[in-house]
Amino acid sequence: MSVRLLSLDTTGETGSIALVNENGVIEEITLASPDGFAHVLFPAIEELLARHGVPLTSIDCFAAASGPGSFTGVRVGLTAVKGLAEATGRKAAAVSNLRALASYGTRPLRAVVIDARRGEVFGAVYDAALQTVCAETVAKLPVWLASLPVEDLEFITQGFPLEQAGVSHAVKEAPRAIAGAVGMIAIGEFVRGKAQDPAAIDANYVRRSDAELFWKDSA
Repeated sequence: MSVRLLSLDTTGETGSIALVNENGVIEEITLASPDGFAHVLFPAIEELLARHGVPLTSIDCFAAASGPGSFTGVRVGLTAVKGLAEATGRKAAAVSNLRALASYGTRPLRAVVIDARRGEVFGAVYDAALQTVCAETVAKLPVWLASLPVEDLEFITQGFPLEQAGVSHAVKEAPRAIAGAVGMIAIGEFVRGKAQDPAAIDANYVRRSDAELFWKDSA
């Protein structure tokens, strides 16, 4: 029997939910709600599952984008997934937004960058297997760029203006809706036995790099 997973992302201005199995994304829908996602999330999930004739109890695992992103949005998604997994006795998974974005890349090394506001970025480098090459961090953009490998990189963003920073590498724009990517990563974790008890998943609080801490101390 096919494994089915429900994934969601409420970490940014645009949210999304997706129903996936081992073969790919069955359906992904975008959520637009300027007032937040708490009041629209569960009706959207109910409609998605009903459209495919999938009862909630037949979902094998639940997954959420865990950030970095809006603090409130991250908590909404994680709380929803924890509640659904606990109510159905299923496992849960939390997937980094940066890792999910890396899945849209096509090159061996993928440098992912998200606007962290106040002149900073969340960034990381992954390989084609979505394994970490340079750890996730939050830093001033020039500091982060200076820390990257010298090898050819493909940058992946969601509209961040890297060209203004003088980046000459290939830049790929990822979609705003990433629940499908979150789900495909999470279903791989589930199949490998790495999904967790829902109480164990948590937000992705990205730590500052040593280079950024040194830069701040020296400033």
